[in-house]
Amino acid sequence: MAKAKTKDKPTKDSAGAHEPGPPPRLWEHYNKVVRTKLMKEFSLANPHQVPRLVKIVLNVGMGEASKNPKALDTAVDELGAITGQRPVITRARKAISNFALREGMPLGACVTLRRARMWEFLDRFISVAVPRVRDFRGLPTKSFDGHGNYSVGIKEQVVFPEIHYDDIEKIHGMDITFVTSAERDDMARALLRELGMPFRGETPVSI
Repeated sequence: MAKAKTKDKPTKDSAGAHEPGPPPRLWEHYNKVVRTKLMKEFSLANPHQVPRLVKIVLNVGMGEASKNPKALDTAVDELGAITGQRPVITRARKAISNFALREGMPLGACVTLRRARMWEFLDRFISVAVPRVRDFRGLPTKSFDGHGNYSVGIKEQVVFPEIHYDDIEKIHGMDITFVTSAERDDMARALLRELGMPFRGETPVSI
């Protein structure tokens, strides 16, 4: 997944400081601890070169969405409960006859998180959701795309505490992409590691 690099500087507004409530815990940790550690690790002279988290994108694919609108509605509601933000419906951009796809056909749902909601989701993902993954042995380290983005697939939405197992109609997964401002995968990996991402084979950073 390609990303557009932005040149805007990290600001309080970009972290959601103008939204109600106290600043997110991980945002404060990033500013007080992570930025300094990354500057030393990569010998960065300019603080604006320090990689930062730009957005988190969650995508749920529903192949049967056109035949079962209720399933899509349920996925939208669940994704909204998980993220605290209303998802958008993803649709086919063009018709593909071999796959019985028509242009505009609904394919799933997507949410893009920024600012405070991004940091709060990351905190819940690391500290609550990931430990609930069945037979969890750490997140894979080979899922970087070469441009500083990291994607991971979640097989069951029930790992999120906002989803109650007795209320779901169907188990489904989702893809989660963490978009950073890093130009290199090693810098993006170091950023996510210092934020507490439990990568396979590494000792998780305690925050």
